[in-house]
This record gives sequence, structure tokens and C-alpha cells, in this order.
Amino acid sequence: MGLTIGVDIGGTKIAAGVVDEHGTILETSTVPTPPTADGVIDAIADAVRDASAEHEVDAVGIGAPGYVDDKRATVLFTPNLTWRHEALKDKVEQRIDLPVVIENDANAAAWGEYKFGIGTGHEDVVCITIGTGLGGGVIIGGKLHRGRFGVAAEFGHIRMVPDGLLCGCGNQGCWEQYASGSALVRYARQRATATPENATILLGLGDGTPEGVEGKHISEAARRGCPVAVDSFRELARWAGAGLADLASLFDPGAFIVGGGVSDEGDLVLDPIRKSYRRWLVGSRWRPHAEVLAARLGGKAGMVGVADLARQG
Repeated sequence: MGLTIGVDIGGTKIAAGVVDEHGTILETSTVPTPPTADGVIDAIADAVRDASAEHEVDAVGIGAPGYVDDKRATVLFTPNLTWRHEALKDKVEQRIDLPVVIENDANAAAWGEYKFGIGTGHEDVVCITIGTGLGGGVIIGGKLHRGRFGVAAEFGHIRMVPDGLLCGCGNQGCWEQYASGSALVRYARQRATATPENATILLGLGDGTPEGVEGKHISEAARRGCPVAVDSFRELARWAGAGLADLASLFDPGAFIVGGGVSDEGDLVLDPIRKSYRRWLVGSRWRPHAEVLAARLGGKAGMVGVADLARQG
């Protein structure tokens, strides 16, 4: 199989890219994400048609947020769209007349990093994506591990704290409530409220109030050495590293890959994640440690990964 298209469904835009067998994106098309679920399906088809106008394409892969069934055809549930047992594969195929593969977006990003990014050379990899929430993907023996029903590696909803913070999924204490971009903002606002004298830089980047603090302000303030911003990143990293230690007990990977927007901060967040991972790893003094690596492909990982999965059929 030659060229394939990878589709990334975002909250504000849908991006389709023509990708070759080396993971190189040759052409892209971007359309706004419509407000309705049916509109999203039409928009996917439009983006695919536009991207493939000058290329002969053999298949399409779609990275969908939420649970995808084991046949890689139906989105069982997605939190931010009203898709419930949505036959996405069939509906898109009817519109574009090409074979379609559906994959969870975090799985797609994990595969992209494994095949074309920082995971190259590793056979056993666990990826986590720290964005607004927390997602993940697992590669075991060079194969994407999807589980019996296709919904493995939903790491963000592992319960880290019994009776903890309420999660959007309806449970309490989920990992993403403590290690995500949303959690980072909450930490910074709480600390800025408690000790505003340590948050002068951070507050100055927003509207002057803790409620006005956003993720971009925290990143910039941390780079300038703001104590509250740096401490907020460390708190997120403490929870992220503790979770990786638990995942090491389950999967024993050769490498953890940390992606998502938060990972863009590099060693500011990666170093304390590594420290926390070593702190909480059972038998840490006597066992080998997996590498903890920053993702390399950034926002392209999902598009490239799902295009390659479509190539495999």
C-alpha cells in the first residue's frame, strides 16, 4: 500500500494529512470542527477529499477521541461529542469511497512515536499524553495493545485517589485529575490564591487574578522562575511519575514516552517526572529503570500514526 491519510479530530479543527510509508506528511487540509456529531463526519469527508485532491490515496485512518471497538469501526463513546456506538467507519466510507480504519487518538499517537519518533528501536513502550486530560497507548513486542474489546490503555481514568476529585467520566480520583493540563491550572490558581507574593510573575501574565491564570501563563512564568509556576509543574510531575511507576509494574516497558502539550516544556517537567518515577517504583534500587523520554513528533504523532495503521489495514 502506498499513500494513506491520517485524520486528527481536535476540539476546534479537523486535520487530514497525506502520509507516505516513511511517516512524512506530504499534504494537509484543515477544516473547523462543527458543533454537531453529524457535522463532524461531513467535515472529515471534506478534509479527506481536499487533502487527497492531488494524490492517489489507498486508505484513511481516523484518530477518534474516546472508546473504539475491537473491529476499529465504531466509536463506542466519546466524552466531547455525542457519539454513542457511532458507526464512524461505515459513515465516512459512504462519503469518500475509500477503506477507513478508526483508532483511538492516543493509541494513534503512541504508534506514531513508536514507529517514526522517539520510540524507534524499542519493542516495549508505554506512552502517555498529558494535555487537557491524560491518555495513553501501549506497544508490546512491536504491536499495539488494544485489549479484547479495543479500549485498553485508558490510563487517565485509573483511580489514583479513592473518593478523590470528581472526574468528567463520573468517577472520583482519576489520574487525569492530578496529572493533566487542567490539573496544572488548578494547582497554579490554588497556589496563587494562597501565596500571591510568590506568584507576581504569573499573575502579571494574566488579568492579575488567580482565576485568570491559564496554561500558557504557567509555562511562561515557570521559564521566568516564578516559584508558584515551578511548584505547580512539580506537583503535576509528582503525580505523573507515581503513575508511571504503577504502569511499570504492569507492563515493564523499555521506555515511557511522555507527549501532549505539557511535555513541550521539556526538562522543566520531564526531570521531576523521572525523579518521581524512581521514587515510587517498587524495588527501584534493584531493578532496571525504563527511560522516560519526551515525545518527538508533537502534534503530528496522531496523524502519522493513524495513517500508518490504516496502511496495515
